[in-house]
Amino acid sequence: MSTGFAGARGGALERARTFLFVPGTRADRYDKAAAAGADIVIVDLEDAVAPDDKAVARSHVAAWLASGGTAVVRVNGLDTPWFEADLDAARQATGIMLPKAGDREDLERVAELTDGTVPVIPLIETARGVMRADGICSGPQVVRVAFGNIDLAAELGVEPASRLALAAARSQLVYASRAWRLAPPIDGVTTSISDLDAVTEDALHARELGFGAKLLIHPVQVAAVAGAFEPTAHELAWARAVLDAVENGVGVHDGHMVDEPVLARARRILFDEAG
Repeated sequence: MSTGFAGARGGALERARTFLFVPGTRADRYDKAAAAGADIVIVDLEDAVAPDDKAVARSHVAAWLASGGTAVVRVNGLDTPWFEADLDAARQATGIMLPKAGDREDLERVAELTDGTVPVIPLIETARGVMRADGICSGPQVVRVAFGNIDLAAELGVEPASRLALAAARSQLVYASRAWRLAPPIDGVTTSISDLDAVTEDALHARELGFGAKLLIHPVQVAAVAGAFEPTAHELAWARAVLDAVENGVGVHDGHMVDEPVLARARRILFDEAG
């Protein structure tokens, strides 16, 4: 699937559909987050941690990873005084989430400081990052990219829940990811915790655009998002029928022409279900 970072850690990140944030300062929640059912836990050292608490949160993360904990670590940005220490603490992590990724050079800097050993998920959440998504997706150690809808909406002066306002940015990430044969991108958060209908609808919208996963802020969102990214019963039945009707070449199913692109879609649906 991907020309990005290889290995067991990279593969787990490519397959994941649910990514659950937990604040770096809350070491008591790390294990609870890991047991919540999300595919990947993201321990956050950036937005969820006040400046005075950065060092303590970093020490919690390093100790938990050293004891066998498994998580992606969202480090602080390249332009902060905490960046290099965060990277050092995250060397045993499943991956590093790089906030406000702006261009390929940002990824080259991460690779230089980590000796090319840790998978990276660039978080694209600025207009600059969106416009340079192609270069970011081509960066070293990149397994897939994530969309920071809240920060981007703030920069653009639009409502973060507006699907129309952010549709072009989302599609840019989908196109760039596909061009570089990365796993489908990870959509941003839904800020409503209690409204599971809104979470599900946001996940379905992201899936319709070509996303393959979503960032979550609370364990209660896990099941709803996981279900939204599963192939539906109708899709699975359609895919099986298409492949049964036409194995190779061109044919007709249910009154519609079937050629190789249609067959490829059917295989992808069944592969996702099996995977």
